[in-house]
Amino acid sequence: MSFSPSSPYSSGLEAPASASLQAAPAPLISFRGIHKSFEDKPVLNGIDLDIFPGETIVILGRSGSGKTVLTSMLVGLNFPDRGSIDVAGVELTRLKSDRDWRELRLKTGYLFQGSALYDSMTVGQNVAFPMEQHTRLSEAEIRRRVLKKLAQVGLQETEDMEPAALSGGMLRRAALARSLALDPRIIIYDEPTAGLDPITGDEIGHLILRLRDDLKVTSIVVSHDLRLTRLVADRLAMLFEGAVAFLGTYDEFLESSHPEVRRFLLLGIQERAPK
Repeated sequence: MSFSPSSPYSSGLEAPASASLQAAPAPLISFRGIHKSFEDKPVLNGIDLDIFPGETIVILGRSGSGKTVLTSMLVGLNFPDRGSIDVAGVELTRLKSDRDWRELRLKTGYLFQGSALYDSMTVGQNVAFPMEQHTRLSEAEIRRRVLKKLAQVGLQETEDMEPAALSGGMLRRAALARSLALDPRIIIYDEPTAGLDPITGDEIGHLILRLRDDLKVTSIVVSHDLRLTRLVADRLAMLFEGAVAFLGTYDEFLESSHPEVRRFLLLGIQERAPK
Protein backbone atom coordinates (compact mmCIF):
# COMPACT_ATOMS: atom_id res chain seq x y z
CA MET A 1 0.00 0.00 0.00
CA SER A 2 1.60 3.25 -1.11
CA PHE A 3 0.80 6.62 0.43
CA SER A 4 3.52 8.65 -1.23
CA PRO A 5 2.53 12.36 -1.41
CA SER A 6 1.08 13.66 -4.61
CA SER A 7 0.69 17.20 -5.86
CA PRO A 8 -2.31 18.96 -4.28
CA TYR A 9 -5.59 18.36 -6.07
CA SER A 10 -6.86 21.34 -8.02
CA SER A 11 -10.63 21.59 -7.81
CA GLY A 12 -12.98 22.49 -10.60
CA LEU A 13 -10.89 21.06 -13.44
CA GLU A 14 -12.37 18.79 -16.07
CA ALA A 15 -10.32 15.98 -17.59
CA PRO A 16 -8.01 17.52 -20.22
CA ALA A 17 -9.27 17.31 -23.80
CA SER A 18 -5.77 17.23 -25.23
CA ALA A 19 -3.30 14.41 -24.61
CA SER A 20 -0.59 17.04 -24.46
CA LEU A 21 -2.04 18.34 -21.18
CA GLN A 22 -1.23 16.73 -17.86
CA ALA A 23 -3.57 13.85 -17.12
CA ALA A 24 -5.93 14.08 -14.16
CA PRO A 25 -4.58 12.33 -11.02
CA ALA A 26 -5.79 8.85 -10.23
CA PRO A 27 -8.10 8.68 -7.21
CA LEU A 28 -6.53 7.82 -3.87
CA ILE A 29 -9.89 6.58 -2.56
CA SER A 30 -12.77 5.12 -4.59
CA PHE A 31 -16.18 4.15 -3.23
CA ARG A 32 -18.22 2.05 -5.67
CA GLY A 33 -21.82 0.96 -5.17
CA ILE A 34 -21.75 1.31 -1.38
CA HIS A 35 -24.90 0.10 0.36
CA LYS A 36 -25.44 0.08 4.12
CA SER A 37 -28.52 -0.54 6.24
CA PHE A 38 -29.12 -0.68 9.98
CA GLU A 39 -32.00 -2.85 11.20
CA ASP A 40 -33.37 -2.95 7.64
CA LYS A 41 -33.32 0.85 7.40
CA PRO A 42 -31.25 1.88 4.34
CA VAL A 43 -28.66 4.59 5.04
CA LEU A 44 -26.45 4.38 1.95
CA ASN A 45 -27.95 3.33 -1.38
CA GLY A 46 -25.20 2.83 -3.94
CA ILE A 47 -22.65 5.56 -3.21
CA ASP A 48 -20.05 6.21 -5.93
CA LEU A 49 -17.34 8.72 -4.99
CA ASP A 50 -13.68 9.36 -5.85
CA ILE A 51 -11.32 11.31 -3.58
CA PHE A 52 -8.04 12.54 -5.05
CA PRO A 53 -4.55 12.84 -3.51
CA GLY A 54 -3.96 16.08 -1.65
CA GLU A 55 -7.50 17.43 -1.91
CA THR A 56 -9.83 18.54 0.84
CA ILE A 57 -13.31 17.17 0.24
CA VAL A 58 -16.27 17.96 2.48
CA ILE A 59 -18.97 15.33 2.91
CA LEU A 60 -22.03 17.48 3.54
CA GLY A 61 -25.55 16.60 4.54
CA ARG A 62 -28.21 16.74 7.20
CA SER A 63 -28.01 14.61 10.37
CA GLY A 64 -28.57 10.94 9.62
CA SER A 65 -27.60 11.22 5.96
CA GLY A 66 -24.79 8.67 6.33
CA LYS A 67 -21.77 10.99 6.27
CA THR A 68 -19.99 9.43 9.25
CA VAL A 69 -21.12 5.93 8.30
CA LEU A 70 -19.44 6.33 4.91
CA THR A 71 -16.17 7.83 6.11
CA SER A 72 -15.80 5.49 9.09
CA MET A 73 -15.61 2.61 6.60
CA LEU A 74 -12.13 3.89 5.70
CA VAL A 75 -10.81 2.71 9.07
CA GLY A 76 -13.02 -0.32 9.57
CA LEU A 77 -15.44 1.20 12.09
CA ASN A 78 -18.30 0.33 9.72
CA PHE A 79 -18.48 -2.10 6.82
CA PRO A 80 -20.58 -1.92 3.65
CA ASP A 81 -23.30 -4.48 3.05
CA ARG A 82 -22.46 -4.29 -0.66
CA GLY A 83 -19.95 -2.45 -2.81
CA SER A 84 -16.20 -1.87 -2.86
CA ILE A 85 -13.77 0.64 -1.36
CA ASP A 86 -10.30 1.03 -2.82
CA VAL A 87 -7.61 3.00 -0.95
CA ALA A 88 -4.20 3.30 -2.64
CA GLY A 89 -4.82 0.07 -4.53
CA VAL A 90 -6.09 -1.93 -1.54
CA GLU A 91 -9.65 -3.28 -1.56
CA LEU A 92 -10.91 -2.67 1.97
CA THR A 93 -13.75 -5.19 1.84
CA ARG A 94 -11.11 -7.93 1.67
CA LEU A 95 -9.52 -6.88 4.97
CA LYS A 96 -10.71 -9.17 7.74
CA SER A 97 -8.45 -8.90 10.78
CA ASP A 98 -6.92 -6.05 12.77
CA ARG A 99 -3.57 -7.11 11.36
CA ASP A 100 -4.93 -6.66 7.82
CA TRP A 101 -6.12 -3.15 8.72
CA ARG A 102 -2.97 -2.11 10.56
CA GLU A 103 -1.08 -0.25 7.82
CA LEU A 104 -4.10 1.70 6.62
CA ARG A 105 -5.16 2.67 10.13
CA LEU A 106 -1.66 3.85 10.99
CA LYS A 107 -1.68 6.09 7.90
CA THR A 108 -5.14 7.52 8.58
CA GLY A 109 -5.74 10.18 11.22
CA TYR A 110 -9.30 10.29 12.59
CA LEU A 111 -10.55 13.34 14.48
CA PHE A 112 -13.65 12.22 16.38
CA GLN A 113 -16.50 14.67 16.83
CA GLY A 114 -16.22 14.60 20.62
CA SER A 115 -12.38 14.77 20.50
CA ALA A 116 -12.22 11.50 22.53
CA LEU A 117 -9.15 12.44 24.56
CA TYR A 118 -8.32 10.31 27.58
CA ASP A 119 -9.28 12.34 30.66
CA SER A 120 -6.82 10.45 32.85
CA MET A 121 -3.86 11.58 30.70
CA THR A 122 -2.30 14.97 30.10
CA VAL A 123 -2.45 16.47 26.63
CA GLY A 124 1.14 15.39 25.99
CA GLN A 125 0.41 11.84 27.14
CA ASN A 126 -2.61 11.70 24.82
CA VAL A 127 -0.48 12.70 21.84
CA ALA A 128 2.27 10.27 22.83
CA PHE A 129 -0.11 7.32 23.24
CA PRO A 130 -0.27 6.22 19.55
CA MET A 131 3.51 6.39 19.29
CA GLU A 132 3.95 4.34 22.45
CA GLN A 133 1.52 1.72 21.17
CA HIS A 134 2.65 1.46 17.55
CA THR A 135 6.34 2.42 17.36
CA ARG A 136 9.63 1.54 19.01
CA LEU A 137 10.76 5.13 19.36
CA SER A 138 12.72 6.13 22.42
CA GLU A 139 11.08 8.15 25.18
CA ALA A 140 13.13 11.19 24.20
CA GLU A 141 12.15 10.90 20.54
CA ILE A 142 8.49 10.50 21.41
CA ARG A 143 8.58 13.64 23.53
CA ARG A 144 10.30 15.54 20.74
CA ARG A 145 7.56 14.48 18.36
CA VAL A 146 4.82 15.30 20.86
CA LEU A 147 6.12 18.87 21.09
CA LYS A 148 6.31 19.06 17.30
CA LYS A 149 2.70 17.86 16.87
CA LEU A 150 1.43 20.26 19.49
CA ALA A 151 3.28 23.10 17.75
CA GLN A 152 1.66 22.14 14.45
CA VAL A 153 -1.77 22.83 15.96
CA GLY A 154 -0.72 25.88 17.98
CA LEU A 155 -0.73 24.24 21.43
CA GLN A 156 2.93 24.49 22.36
CA GLU A 157 2.25 25.30 26.02
CA THR A 158 -0.32 22.60 26.79
CA GLU A 159 1.82 19.45 27.12
CA ASP A 160 1.28 19.11 30.89
CA MET A 161 -2.32 20.33 30.97
CA GLU A 162 -5.33 18.10 31.63
CA PRO A 163 -8.00 17.91 28.89
CA ALA A 164 -10.56 19.28 31.35
CA ALA A 165 -8.60 22.54 31.49
CA LEU A 166 -8.90 23.17 27.73
CA SER A 167 -11.55 25.15 25.87
CA GLY A 168 -13.65 23.47 23.19
CA GLY A 169 -11.44 24.69 20.38
CA MET A 170 -8.26 23.69 22.21
CA LEU A 171 -9.70 20.23 22.86
CA ARG A 172 -10.34 19.82 19.15
CA ARG A 173 -6.79 20.90 18.31
CA ALA A 174 -5.29 18.61 20.96
CA ALA A 175 -7.23 15.69 19.50
CA LEU A 176 -5.96 16.67 16.07
CA ALA A 177 -2.37 16.66 17.36
CA ARG A 178 -2.96 13.08 18.52
CA SER A 179 -4.36 12.24 15.06
CA LEU A 180 -1.11 13.55 13.56
CA ALA A 181 1.10 11.48 15.86
CA LEU A 182 1.92 8.78 13.28
CA ASP A 183 2.28 11.15 10.30
CA PRO A 184 -0.91 10.13 8.47
CA ARG A 185 -1.43 10.59 4.73
CA ILE A 186 -5.23 10.80 5.13
CA ILE A 187 -7.04 12.79 7.83
CA ILE A 188 -10.76 12.35 8.49
CA TYR A 189 -12.40 15.19 10.42
CA ASP A 190 -15.80 14.26 11.87
CA GLU A 191 -17.80 17.47 12.46
CA PRO A 192 -14.68 19.41 13.51
CA THR A 193 -16.61 22.64 14.27
CA ALA A 194 -19.60 21.11 16.06
CA GLY A 195 -20.39 23.09 19.21
CA LEU A 196 -17.83 25.80 18.46
CA ASP A 197 -18.51 29.49 17.95
CA PRO A 198 -17.93 30.86 14.40
CA ILE A 199 -14.57 32.48 15.22
CA THR A 200 -13.17 29.30 16.78
CA GLY A 201 -14.69 27.32 13.90
CA ASP A 202 -12.83 29.51 11.43
CA GLU A 203 -9.59 28.87 13.34
CA ILE A 204 -10.16 25.13 12.95
CA GLY A 205 -10.87 25.65 9.24
CA HIS A 206 -7.64 27.58 8.70
CA LEU A 207 -5.77 24.85 10.60
CA ILE A 208 -7.22 22.20 8.26
CA LEU A 209 -5.97 24.20 5.28
CA ARG A 210 -2.53 24.77 6.78
CA LEU A 211 -2.06 21.08 7.57
CA ARG A 212 -3.13 20.19 4.04
CA ASP A 213 -0.55 22.55 2.59
CA ASP A 214 2.26 21.78 5.04
CA LEU A 215 1.85 18.01 5.26
CA LYS A 216 0.37 17.34 1.78
CA VAL A 217 -2.35 15.18 3.33
CA THR A 218 -5.67 14.21 1.81
CA SER A 219 -8.43 15.64 4.01
CA ILE A 220 -12.00 14.36 4.35
CA VAL A 221 -14.24 16.67 6.36
CA VAL A 222 -17.64 15.44 7.55
CA SER A 223 -19.84 18.44 8.27
CA HIS A 224 -23.15 20.24 7.97
CA ASP A 225 -21.38 23.59 8.46
CA LEU A 226 -21.62 25.72 5.32
CA ARG A 227 -19.22 28.32 6.71
CA LEU A 228 -16.52 25.68 7.15
CA THR A 229 -17.35 24.12 3.78
CA ARG A 230 -16.87 27.41 1.96
CA LEU A 231 -13.53 27.92 3.72
CA VAL A 232 -11.86 24.54 3.23
CA ALA A 233 -13.51 22.56 0.41
CA ASP A 234 -11.75 21.91 -2.87
CA ARG A 235 -14.91 19.93 -3.64
CA LEU A 236 -17.96 18.90 -1.67
CA ALA A 237 -20.25 15.91 -1.90
CA MET A 238 -23.78 16.26 -0.52
CA LEU A 239 -25.49 13.08 0.63
CA PHE A 240 -29.27 12.86 0.44
CA GLU A 241 -31.52 9.82 0.67
CA GLY A 242 -28.49 7.55 0.64
CA ALA A 243 -26.97 8.89 -2.57
CA VAL A 244 -24.64 11.67 -3.72
CA ALA A 245 -27.08 14.44 -4.59
CA PHE A 246 -24.35 16.91 -5.55
CA LEU A 247 -20.61 16.75 -6.27
CA GLY A 248 -18.55 19.78 -7.23
CA THR A 249 -17.00 23.01 -6.01
CA TYR A 250 -18.61 25.37 -3.52
CA ASP A 251 -19.34 27.91 -6.26
CA GLU A 252 -21.07 25.19 -8.28
CA PHE A 253 -22.99 24.20 -5.15
CA LEU A 254 -24.35 27.75 -4.86
CA GLU A 255 -25.67 27.54 -8.43
CA SER A 256 -27.15 24.03 -8.17
CA SER A 257 -30.88 23.66 -8.78
CA HIS A 258 -31.18 20.41 -6.81
CA PRO A 259 -34.05 20.85 -4.29
CA GLU A 260 -32.02 19.51 -1.35
CA VAL A 261 -29.14 21.86 -2.14
CA ARG A 262 -31.53 24.84 -2.30
CA ARG A 263 -33.15 23.78 0.98
CA PHE A 264 -29.76 23.34 2.66
CA LEU A 265 -28.56 26.74 1.48
CA LEU A 266 -31.78 28.44 2.61
CA LEU A 267 -31.55 26.93 6.09
CA GLY A 268 -27.88 27.89 6.27
CA ILE A 269 -28.71 31.51 5.44
CA GLN A 270 -31.48 31.56 8.06
CA GLU A 271 -29.13 30.21 10.74
CA ARG A 272 -26.63 32.99 10.01
CA ALA A 273 -29.23 35.77 10.05
CA PRO A 274 -29.13 38.16 13.06
CA LYS A 275 -31.53 37.16 15.84
